Amino acid sequence: MGTTPKYKRVLIKLSGHAFQGNREAGIDFEALESLALEIAQVKKLGCDIAIVNGAGNLFRGSSGAKHGMDEPVGHYIGMIATVMNALALQDALEQVGIATRVLSAIEMQKVAEPYIRRKAIRHMEKGRIVICAGGIGSPFFTTDTAGVLRAIELDCGIMIKASNIDGVYNKDPKVEKGAVKYSELSYGEVLKRNLRVLDATAISLAREKSLPIIVIDYFKKGSLKQAVEGKKIGTIIGQDKS
Repeated sequence: MGTTPKYKRVLIKLSGHAFQGNREAGIDFEALESLALEIAQVKKLGCDIAIVNGAGNLFRGSSGAKHGMDEPVGHYIGMIATVMNALALQDALEQVGIATRVLSAIEMQKVAEPYIRRKAIRHMEKGRIVICAGGIGSPFFTTDTAGVLRAIELDCGIMIKASNIDGVYNKDPKVEKGAVKYSELSYGEVLKRNLRVLDATAISLAREKSLPIIVIDYFKKGSLKQAVEGKKIGTIIGQDKS
């Protein structure tokens, strides 16, 4: 089984960029295979895994509104796109021998089970990875908020936000020189400093339920495994300082 994980049950929040790899858009199958292998490493530690994924590589709900599309329609298209990514990830995981189920907040019974909390927990208890697609099933909520909500619902010990940056910085390190990385932040500091690593709704919900969040770079091999093992990596967001 390897190293004992610090967390028995975790939620991994993947951005659409994780599926995109180095492509301008769409799904990079080499990146997807690499991602599946990284998740498989975590599974071999013996912990339960739930995943919530975005779909910015395929469609962003906000982009439709900029071109005159009814905004809720754009959000629904984005939620449907998350199911596409989820199915691709399910296939990649099963190709490396990991049993997986896709549960969608938007019912698509031909390709995914409807999201039901008790069913998701039962799947994890049977050793399956659960991919929670379709956001929360309603417009105007990001997949970050969906990730926090599912992590709380499914009794996860932590949410790992797998980003394309190795933590939270005071400014964009890919654009501005001298950006400073935080090793730890409180929920209040993230909100006060307007550090847009997650939206305010997601942070506020995590704060209310004391759900810790760790932000890591999914491109760094072994980063997911290290986070679950409790090693110092990325940026940890947690309780407000008294």
